[in-house]
Amino acid sequence: MEAFLVSSGIVAIAEIGDKTQLLALLLAAKFRRPLPIILGIFVATIANHAGAALVGAWVASLIGPDALRWALAASFVAMGIWVLIPDKVDDDAAPNAPRLGVFITTVVAFFVLEMGDKTQIATIALAARYHDWLLVTMGTTLGMMVANVPAVLVGQAATRVLPLRVVHIVAALAFFILALLLAVDGIPHLLG
Repeated sequence: MEAFLVSSGIVAIAEIGDKTQLLALLLAAKFRRPLPIILGIFVATIANHAGAALVGAWVASLIGPDALRWALAASFVAMGIWVLIPDKVDDDAAPNAPRLGVFITTVVAFFVLEMGDKTQIATIALAARYHDWLLVTMGTTLGMMVANVPAVLVGQAATRVLPLRVVHIVAALAFFILALLLAVDGIPHLLG
């Protein structure tokens, strides 16, 4: 039981302010469909954290931390630009679902963005510490849900109070700032 409780707590705390939590806000503001987003986060987290030990080690050995940092910075810029592209939606209608659907879009986006993330690394370390991948996976998944479900609900509510354009600009700025921070952090590694 300790593995479950410690895993839940560590990941819930680590996820606060993380890029995947920002993604939860963004998806909720863009698609205004919290249930498929929450279910998508759940499925992506289970898949990602259950395979964290194998996939995380494999990706890190292929890409390396410096290349991963720059790839994430570029993806944040791309996400920021994507947020600024207005939807072609009537004012009274909810946005159309993406071609793959809100659920599949969420699963793919969360799974990919979680690769190499601190919560994925924490999952690997916790599984090594407790030697119980199932309880650790269940705990880290609960931690992700504790942190991200409120983000989805806040993102959904924000679109009712604030103009959608303001939500998009704020989200884009957050992604651009994260990209800048990653780039600045990577400069010393480039200079050697």
